[in-house]
Amino acid sequence: MSAEIIRLDDRRSETDADFTIDLHTAVDVAIRDLREIQANWGTPLAFQRLEECRALLSAVLANS
Repeated sequence: MSAEIIRLDDRRSETDADFTIDLHTAVDVAIRDLREIQANWGTPLAFQRLEECRALLSAVLANS
């Protein structure tokens, strides 16, 4: 048995055209992103994750 392991950073590097995601999965990913944002509050990493989370949810909502 084999599996491809995709790091969350890999997901963030893909374009919207190449990456489709359902609303349930998007919310799950956003919750994980929000935990990372909370843990790194006030840092450039937190701001970057905040923008990625917003963009992901906006794209999924627009495509649903």
